[in-house]
Amino acid sequence: MSISIKSAEDIEGMRIAGRLGSEVLDYITPFVKAGVTTGELDRLCHEYMTNVQGTIPAPLNYSPPGYTPYPKAICTSVNDVICHGIPGDKVLKSGDSVNLDITVIKDGYHGDNSRMFLIGEPSIMTKRLSEITYECMWLGIAQVKPGAHLGDIGHAIQQHAEKAGYSVVREFCGHGIGKVFHEEPQVLHYGKPGTLEELKAGMIFTIEPMINAGKREIREMGDGWTIKTKDRSLSAQWEHMILVTETGYEVLTLSAGSPPPPAFITNAAK
Repeated sequence: MSISIKSAEDIEGMRIAGRLGSEVLDYITPFVKAGVTTGELDRLCHEYMTNVQGTIPAPLNYSPPGYTPYPKAICTSVNDVICHGIPGDKVLKSGDSVNLDITVIKDGYHGDNSRMFLIGEPSIMTKRLSEITYECMWLGIAQVKPGAHLGDIGHAIQQHAEKAGYSVVREFCGHGIGKVFHEEPQVLHYGKPGTLEELKAGMIFTIEPMINAGKREIREMGDGWTIKTKDRSLSAQWEHMILVTETGYEVLTLSAGSPPPPAFITNAAK
C-alpha cells in the first residue's frame, strides 16, 4: 500500500481547502431548520461554493467505478440514513437529525468534512447519539501522531461507541485525501491497537465515524448511493480532515463556526 506523504506546498493547499470546506458548513448552519428541503440546502451550498468561494463541489458528478455519477453538490443524510443521502424534496422537521457532508476543491486540493445538525426539539436519544459520535471522532483524532497505528484510531472509536451501547458501521471508513478525493489509507473506525499502517508525518486523511443507535448492518437504496441502517435505527456521523505532524496532529477542517472539541480533548492538551 502506497500512502502519500504530502509536501509543504501540498499541506498549505490542504489547509486552505480544509478551512473553506468548514466555512461552507458555517455558512449553511442558519438555514438548517424545520421547513427547509435538503434540495434547498444543496442549492445554497452549491451557490456559496461556486460564487463566493470559487471552489468546486467535489461530490457533483463524482463517479467511482461501479457507481452512477453523484447528482448533487453535497450529501444530506437524515435520521436513519448513514451516508451519501442525495438532496431532494425531503422537508426537515422538528426532531430530525441530518448530517451535511461537504467536500470542496480549491486549486486542485480537497477539503472534506461533515457535521450533524439537530432540528427543532430533538429527542434525548438523538442528542446523545450525536454527542457520542462527536466524542468518537475526537477520541480517534487524539490517537494521531507519528509512530501510532491506524488500528489505534479505530480501537478508540469502537470502544467509546460500544460502551455507550451503539454500533460502528464497517462498510464505510475514513480515507487518505489530497489532490485525489479518496486515496490510501483506509481509516477504519474499529480495530485493535498497534495494528495496520504506521502513521508518519505528512499523511493526510479523514476520520469520519458512522455510529448507529441500533445494529451496525446497512442497506443500500435503489438510487445506488443512499445507505441506511438495516434496522431503521438512527445513525450519526462527524468528520474532520487530519494532518499527521512531527509531534501529533493538526485538524485542517476548522473555521470560526466549528464546534469546539470535547472538554477531555482540551483538558488533555493543557
